[in-house]
Amino acid sequence: MIASLLDFHWFSDPQAWGALLTLSLLEIVLGIDNIVFISILVDRLPEEQRKKGRLLGLGLAMIARLLLLLSITWIMGLKDPFFHFSVHPTLWDMMPDAAAHGGRLGVSVKDLILLVGGGFLIYKSTKEIHHKLDGEEEQSATKKAAASFGAMLVQIAVIDIVFSLDSVITAVGMVNDPTRVSLMMTAVVISIGVMMLASSAVSNFVSKHPSVKMLALSFLILIGTALIAEGLHFHLPKGYIYFSMAFSLAVELLNLKLRSKHKAPAAAEI
Repeated sequence: MIASLLDFHWFSDPQAWGALLTLSLLEIVLGIDNIVFISILVDRLPEEQRKKGRLLGLGLAMIARLLLLLSITWIMGLKDPFFHFSVHPTLWDMMPDAAAHGGRLGVSVKDLILLVGGGFLIYKSTKEIHHKLDGEEEQSATKKAAASFGAMLVQIAVIDIVFSLDSVITAVGMVNDPTRVSLMMTAVVISIGVMMLASSAVSNFVSKHPSVKMLALSFLILIGTALIAEGLHFHLPKGYIYFSMAFSLAVELLNLKLRSKHKAPAAAEI
């Protein structure tokens, strides 16, 4: 493992550079939901702690991905079934893995992590939506300061492990060469660096527009549901999920532009 970690011979391979660029872009795309989740969590902290919270959260994400990459053999072993349970025949069409094994579905450690992570994401996002609907945004600075910085980092660390697990398995599958650990680690560092630069703008935009924040929370519920479905071996094409999210965001951006146009004439009249 140390030899593969220090092996940078791929620097002279043009195809490897193409893989590095593609993998870095993919890591950024897969990390967008991570940025949104971190932005929503740190928004409950005092303003002077938010930047520190975002950077530490993304730093935890980078450490989690690098550690998982160093444990590639263990990661790939997570796909092996840990236990089995019977699935009703009516669900076989939606669960090909169960149908292929006579209605017995194997659940791996990876599946359990996805199930727990998806459930946590749904719970946390739903709780945040209730906070917004109950008007908790108007809480005093004292109450806002009560949000524990340490508790927030623990929550970020939990969801980082889930997002990082999927990201690392995707990276290994793309590179198709587990020995090129240095290439995958370089892609992770580049992607997290880009996300750190963009995190402030994303966080400020989400925090400034309550409707975008609500939409982002809805996206996180959708992602949590997709993680649970994946953990139960339901095959949901991720392209459909990302398309629906992109389409919803595009509509919301049009609404924001329309609202800003209506505000401008009103301000001029005053």
